[in-house]
Amino acid sequence: MQLKKLLQVLENCVISGSSDRDVSFLCQDSRQVSQGCMFAALPGTQTDGHLFIREAAQKGASAILFQEGCLEDMRVIGEFSQKTTFVQVPDTHYALGLLADMWYNHPSARMILVGITGTNGKTTTATLLYRMFRQLGYKCGLISTIAYYIDQEEVPATHTTPDAITLNNLLDKMSRQGCTHCFMEVSSHSVVQNRITGLHFAGGIFTNLTHDHLDFHQTFAAYRDAKKHFFDTLPSRSFALINDDDKNGQIMIQNCSARKYTYACRKMADFNARILEHSVDGMQLGIDGKEVWSSFIGMHNAYNLLAVYACARLLNEPAEETLRILSSLETVSGRMEYVRGRNDLTAVVDYSHTPDALKNALLTLKELLKPEQELICVVGCGGNRDKTKRPIMAQTADQYADLCIFTSDNPRFEDPEAILDDMMAGLSTEQQHRHLRITDRCQAIRTAVRTARPGAIILVAGKGHETYQDTKGVKKHFSDKEILTELLKTG
Repeated sequence: MQLKKLLQVLENCVISGSSDRDVSFLCQDSRQVSQGCMFAALPGTQTDGHLFIREAAQKGASAILFQEGCLEDMRVIGEFSQKTTFVQVPDTHYALGLLADMWYNHPSARMILVGITGTNGKTTTATLLYRMFRQLGYKCGLISTIAYYIDQEEVPATHTTPDAITLNNLLDKMSRQGCTHCFMEVSSHSVVQNRITGLHFAGGIFTNLTHDHLDFHQTFAAYRDAKKHFFDTLPSRSFALINDDDKNGQIMIQNCSARKYTYACRKMADFNARILEHSVDGMQLGIDGKEVWSSFIGMHNAYNLLAVYACARLLNEPAEETLRILSSLETVSGRMEYVRGRNDLTAVVDYSHTPDALKNALLTLKELLKPEQELICVVGCGGNRDKTKRPIMAQTADQYADLCIFTSDNPRFEDPEAILDDMMAGLSTEQQHRHLRITDRCQAIRTAVRTARPGAIILVAGKGHETYQDTKGVKKHFSDKEILTELLKTG
């Protein structure tokens, strides 16, 4: 594509060099730079792409996108401007979103794209929408924490919401393979970093907002406003569907131009649901005056299922068929996923890694227990992430579980013992003595199974679908579900 055509989408840019050049591809990783590409230098939390501008020019980049005030040595422009065009913009993340959309010929406008944002429930809601619309006969795409799907083809997920180039490339492939719909998680990081800039959303869904990601956003208000910005930018032709039982729901749509709809389980809304019956095998729901059985459990899943139903109705799918398919949907990997075995033990693997998600999971399981049954919780906290939630996670586990085993999650580059110290700081000495601290996660799970009384329920929380443990930058194979399956089979 000619650089001149590509740059038409940028309003505030300063061009140094000729715009009559061909660009062969877009990239933001200096290691991928080769002859003819356009390299976007992005400021980042770990590495600043501006440090690699000279290298990119030396490798033969046709154009280099850089951010105003971030290029320390401006002499590089004079040195390479005969062969490389330098494009200065106020925000490279924002500009790259527009350029990626242009490069791939506006792929999100060629399909019905629905974004799901919130603290908890994004993955379940997006995945169930993908599964439902496939059963409705559509070819669909999915962009989620667990995996990306181009119709039936699975693509390994790198981020909840990938970078702008990867994202538009995925959407383009979906469109070319006949996908008419795509359901994607929209993380707060992706909004702040403008990864979704340029996308054409047909609708947005807000699930809930609780404590998370304060390591990145610093304050809860900043985290909330990142979510809100997604709705602020929705066009009038799209829909905004919010959980009106969440106190932040109405805040999300204060400045929203889209058509506004609500769903709720505790108050009147455009779409309503309530739990009629509840057991370890599932729940009977009343949705908009009709009853439907689901193998999912818990109030949080009632919200997720209601959001799926409401979205389908807003996309003009018939109510009866939507409810029929809703009742056939199965649990998402690592989301309240059951493993049953000897001594009537039941283990549940769940991704709950925030205090609110952990509380929801424990409360759901506690409601299913008989008086003589115990609830055991194995839980840890990830390293290099929000430290403020660690003591709250421990307090939550102590409040709702009979026995807690505090252990490692993904320590990353932190000392596992220091992470556990942060968690224990939320408990009194008496509370700490009631529970166990076992740093080795495998040993912690093994201890939970071996000490559990017959009929107990064991919640292993935090990692869910993950099949690795990240320690010092090394990801070794580790699966809570695999370990539990083997232990409950053999003891």
